[in-house]
Amino acid sequence: MGSPLPRDPIEEARLNWERHGWADVAAPMAAITAIMRTQQILLAKIETVLKPFGLTFARYELLALLSFARSGALPMSKASALLQVHPTSVTNAVDRLQGAGLVLRSPHPTDGRTTLIELTPEGRTLAKRATAVLNAEVFGQSGFADGDVDELIRILGAFRRDAGDFAD
Repeated sequence: MGSPLPRDPIEEARLNWERHGWADVAAPMAAITAIMRTQQILLAKIETVLKPFGLTFARYELLALLSFARSGALPMSKASALLQVHPTSVTNAVDRLQGAGLVLRSPHPTDGRTTLIELTPEGRTLAKRATAVLNAEVFGQSGFADGDVDELIRILGAFRRDAGDFAD
């Protein structure tokens, strides 16, 4: 990241919205824009931490998800649903991870239409190592005050639920 700007550009945008007669939506615009910028900052930090492991965040998420599965394997369709991404995204991630020897595809033992994704021992080891570094350098140093984390989870969870992301 470059040098910090002298002023908050999102606050400037909010003032511009108000000056242009959109005061009723200026605060929500600023909140949404701030969330989007925060996502960019956090993703850049995560990608920097994962780069030495040869992983993107999307590929790491798939490895982590598989590491949590009791058998170390999941149907591709279930992985797509749990990661909340299009099946094509999972297929692309699996292609890369399989090419690196971190996952294997195999037919489902009872459903011939289903493909399983399974962690290899190398994939499990890499997931553990990457998680340890993410925990130390990102999640353990999120930049959010302890008291704000639960409030953020509550606010964003309510938004996601109301948007249909999950049922409560």
